[in-house]
Amino acid sequence: MFDCVAVVGATGAVGTIIRQLLEDRKFEARSFKFVASRRSAGKTLAFAGKTYTVEELTPASFDGVDLAIASTPDETARDFVPEAVRRGCVVVDESGYWRMDPKVPLVIPEVNPHAVDRHQGVISSPNCSTTQMVVAMKPLHDAGRIRRVVVSSYQATSGAGLAGSRDLERGTRALLAGEDYRYECFAHPIAFNCIPQIGSPKHRGYTSEEMKMVYETQKIFDDDSIQVCPTCVRVPVSNCHSESILVETQRKITVDEARELFAAMPGIVVMDDLDKKVYPMPINCDRRDEVFVGRIREDLSSPNGLAFWCVSDNLRKGAATNAVQIAELLASKR
Repeated sequence: MFDCVAVVGATGAVGTIIRQLLEDRKFEARSFKFVASRRSAGKTLAFAGKTYTVEELTPASFDGVDLAIASTPDETARDFVPEAVRRGCVVVDESGYWRMDPKVPLVIPEVNPHAVDRHQGVISSPNCSTTQMVVAMKPLHDAGRIRRVVVSSYQATSGAGLAGSRDLERGTRALLAGEDYRYECFAHPIAFNCIPQIGSPKHRGYTSEEMKMVYETQKIFDDDSIQVCPTCVRVPVSNCHSESILVETQRKITVDEARELFAAMPGIVVMDDLDKKVYPMPINCDRRDEVFVGRIREDLSSPNGLAFWCVSDNLRKGAATNAVQIAELLASKR
């Protein structure tokens, strides 16, 4: 059991779900504290039958804390994580800042739980679009060694934060009413539209979001030979990312075998009956912690190719749930 657990960014969209999960899953600690930016400091919130006052994030926030679960912007994580580690705190970090640091394990508990043993005070949780894809890849990779992945993501506006969610709702209302709306998050209207850019230009025409999927996948599997070709698109869906995934394996995996492998994998739910129109959709995966897989079929253009559709709640398994699962994994080793 941990002595003191802190949730950093406790009032944000992901931080709020982290608090809910810690309470619902009865995470054991002798005490908890909740930390956020100066803007949220002083607010009160309820947790496990008690009322807590949100503290402002400072280096001293980590005195006496032995575990912090953090959801903050990258620059905040850059500054506070070393301060926390210096004070003897282990940080499970949701930001993108530490993910590719060679000293920091990048962990999905269903995929590479052994990696937490290498931590030096910091453990990173992957990008939401990477997480659901890698969970789905894991059983296929173990059975047939995935050599190449072609993925197109259809990412919900909640992945861009509260401003992204506001843009979808208010932009849609304005368009239907024939009114103007000034978008605060997106460079183009998201209402009734798809935006084929998430993140900044990064590498040979790929964006930062797309390159995260390349580098993080290779790091999680500890295999730089896995080729990943991603296209990330923002779509007018409020929550849950969807992905169209094509994998090529060294050993051929049939549709029936793939369905069995997916069904046996912890954290995956198979919804796959095209005749009955059964497949994952954001509307039926919202507020769920699993990764949902359907539309499983052989690639018509490659003898060892397998195509499928994957949906997951980006705020939960893509962020909050994975971080809490890492904390539970750490707790089990104490």
